[in-house]
Amino acid sequence: MLRRLLFGSSLRIIAVIIVGTIAVAALMLSLAPEPESQEPPPQIPFAQTAGVVAGSGAIPVFGSGTVRPSEEIDVAPQVGGKVVWVNPRFQSGGRVEAGQTLFRIEEADYAYRVQVAEANVAASRVAFLEEQERATIASAQYELYSERRETGPPPPEASPLTLREPQLEAARAALSRDEARLEEARLALSRTRVTAPFDGFVREESVDAGQVVNPGQPVGRLFASGAVEVVVPLADADAALVPGLWGLEAGDGARDVAARVIAHYGDMMYAWEGYVDRGESSVDAQTRTIDVIVRVPDPFDAGAPAGRSAAVGGDPPLLVGKFVEVEIEGLSPEDYFQVPRAALQPGNEIWTVDRDGVVSIVPVQVLQRANDAVFVTGALRGGQAVITGGLQFATQGMRVQTDPVR
Repeated sequence: MLRRLLFGSSLRIIAVIIVGTIAVAALMLSLAPEPESQEPPPQIPFAQTAGVVAGSGAIPVFGSGTVRPSEEIDVAPQVGGKVVWVNPRFQSGGRVEAGQTLFRIEEADYAYRVQVAEANVAASRVAFLEEQERATIASAQYELYSERRETGPPPPEASPLTLREPQLEAARAALSRDEARLEEARLALSRTRVTAPFDGFVREESVDAGQVVNPGQPVGRLFASGAVEVVVPLADADAALVPGLWGLEAGDGARDVAARVIAHYGDMMYAWEGYVDRGESSVDAQTRTIDVIVRVPDPFDAGAPAGRSAAVGGDPPLLVGKFVEVEIEGLSPEDYFQVPRAALQPGNEIWTVDRDGVVSIVPVQVLQRANDAVFVTGALRGGQAVITGGLQFATQGMRVQTDPVR
């Protein structure tokens, strides 16, 4: 009985505590301030934008290629014999000048041939003079014979043999032959000195004093230092931006289309001024590109630094075999614009944004794609905001949030 009384008393105490707790909680809730009502955030997407730049002047056409010589030849003697002297400059990397002797071949045999040819010419000249004198005497004798015949029919016309005309022609031909042989012997003698045909550099050589060489045997290779070329493969759309490309004639010296060649040496960049010399008349079968040839005069003069200050030890030349970047001055349309590459959407569209955040879709024609920019024509204006990111798709007239155009 006592247990029942204790259990009932505990339940009443617990019930009182729960009722009190609920009452206190209700009082606190009634006294708490009501929360401020907030409108839900707008459902307008955020877009990244950049400004349109109105273009002026030439559109740059960018490309790259490898430097190659404008002229390169094999060095080979035209006569054979033993090499008796080699120019110290005639070795790989050496610089030579036009007309400078590269090596000499022993002259003795060729000098003897000149002497023999001179003797033959002297003998032939005497034989020609003698025959000329005989022909003169024969002609005079025939005229005297004709004058002494006073009566009878006129004498027959003298035959060429009577006047010694064939003999005279034969003597004249023999003299011409021996004179030609003399010139040939002198030419062979002069060719014992092998000279450089232009100012240039020695790419390789394989000749030493005492070596016997044969006519036409290559013993070295030279390339000209006056100019180099860069073959720049361009897509047909880019090639179409090169002014008058198909009217350029190779080697005519016209420098109407300027170009800039940039080479990297370590962390430095150097630039040389050049020009478009010509375009190839066929499309590469594998790459489907058109080769445009850029010529750079005086490439072995130091290039102008295009980056930071010049490197210690002097500025480098534009070396053959160097991979370079090329910037060609393209066409100059009246109205075109430069936009970030990220602003160009599939289908050649640009999404513009006005001051109220309303989107317009503008079709454009792409003139040139650079590394981070695109040159286009279309219904744009300078300073106009274009979307560069933040949206996966856009529709005409939709609204977006943007930052101020930078």
